[in-house]
Amino acid sequence: MSTLSEAQRRRTFAVIAHPDAGKSTLTEALALHAHIITEAGATHGKGNRKATVSDWMEMEKDRGISIASSALQFEYAPEGHADEPYVINLVDTPGHADFSEDTYRVLSAVDAAVMLIDAAKGLEPQTLKLFRVCKARGLPIVTVINKWDRIGREPLELVDEIVTEIGLQPTPLYWPVGEAGDFRGLAHVNDEGEADNYIHFTRTAGGSTIAPEEHFSPEDAAAREGDAWETAVEEAELLAMDGATHNQELFEQCETSPLIFASAMLNFGVHQILDTLCEIAPAPHGRESDPKAVESSTSAMDESRDLNDDFSGVVFKVQAGMDRNHRDTLAFMRVVSGEFDRGMQVTHAQSGRSFSTKYALTVFGRTRDTVETAFPGDIIGLVNAGSLAPGDTIYSGRKVQYPPMPQFAPEHFRTLRAQSLGKYKQFRKALEQLDAEGVVQILRNDLRGDAAPVMAAVGPMQFEVMQSRMELEYNVETVTEPIPYSVARRTDAESAAELGRQRGVEIFTRTDGEYIALFGDKWKLAFVEKENPHLTMEPLVAD
Repeated sequence: MSTLSEAQRRRTFAVIAHPDAGKSTLTEALALHAHIITEAGATHGKGNRKATVSDWMEMEKDRGISIASSALQFEYAPEGHADEPYVINLVDTPGHADFSEDTYRVLSAVDAAVMLIDAAKGLEPQTLKLFRVCKARGLPIVTVINKWDRIGREPLELVDEIVTEIGLQPTPLYWPVGEAGDFRGLAHVNDEGEADNYIHFTRTAGGSTIAPEEHFSPEDAAAREGDAWETAVEEAELLAMDGATHNQELFEQCETSPLIFASAMLNFGVHQILDTLCEIAPAPHGRESDPKAVESSTSAMDESRDLNDDFSGVVFKVQAGMDRNHRDTLAFMRVVSGEFDRGMQVTHAQSGRSFSTKYALTVFGRTRDTVETAFPGDIIGLVNAGSLAPGDTIYSGRKVQYPPMPQFAPEHFRTLRAQSLGKYKQFRKALEQLDAEGVVQILRNDLRGDAAPVMAAVGPMQFEVMQSRMELEYNVETVTEPIPYSVARRTDAESAAELGRQRGVEIFTRTDGEYIALFGDKWKLAFVEKENPHLTMEPLVAD
């Protein structure tokens, strides 16, 4: 098959939501329905229950939350597509607000998002934030109301909340039959807003295997389910009268969001989610180059890459320690254009250096398989690929460089040092690796020295991850101490000298060479800005 044909059968999406909405459970349920695993584990992995295959860090298993994003790839064939299965590239993301930066990086590497909403809680702060980011980035969203097997809110109330809070119109594709807590099945809703098919689910022991389905006509559904079916039909018709029916163009423009009700824990509605993504989610497409890189380049550079052009890819995550048996680093890369062949010689756009991609993997949780070929939309792991960092571009042929990944404004700051001076060499190595991954931002200055750098983070849980991984992966126990700053601003060399003389301000250099000024609080910042309007103090915000 051609590169274009291969790209057309790729579906690359992220699962995003507020903590505890069921992201990792859904990720595993999707893999179960694709027959990649034979039995699903449990979300929390506590006691005798299993941890989900996508949660691999010890902290994730202990706390039952996703801390790091995890990429899974598998084939899935909807009914009638056995000869031409789709290739699913699925990324499960952290839900906790402290790891928003990791989630944002993932969103730059996918073509669509599945937004999971708890049926009882509705839109929560992190859900709202991620919805807005997806919409701002033009990322089509499929909305899934999860946990419909538990007591929850009214379905029309949830739809109204989404419309009111974020201005995104949900368009039902699969509407629930039975109220929250009495999940009997799903009514398939066609593009005219008519419930034309009833899918009845049968529970399995613990929801660990695929739930059997029975399909009924509307007439048979009415006879079987009575008022529950009639209510579902009336609610679907009511939404259709209000214009809430699926329109592919509006979906791709992020004006509407196809809506599915499900229970990931019971495997109800899961294969309907997969079928929907295969049918309507966008296939991979080309990407524009970074305008700044094009302007500053002294050599010929592509301004964009189409799918059929030479190979190019974007690194969106760097991760070490995924498997103690493999002391290596994986750079997760999204293929943007062309065909990737293992062993091919590629160029790192940021440094101009060339390297061979001898070790390339597909990653399923901690399971690794060598990949020989990949196409646009695929996510692969490059092993020990030099100095690759999130946002870097690699390519073959004519140079291309894609826009950099955004970095968030840190709000929490702590010093970090090794508990034992004898571990200083390991400490430096661990610091260098985890800094490159973007676990935290590392700030240094001459006053504090290399032995006690400052960690800057969006949320305090990032510090816990940093310390935990240093101990488990590098055998370095560390000590952290708070410092009296809460606001960071980007500055320049000229302004840094004068800012450093201000009381309550400290100047650092970030690993990427940027000058960072830390202020005690927002009032101190406001005072310095008022007294020194000529100095550079720019917010550190995402693009």
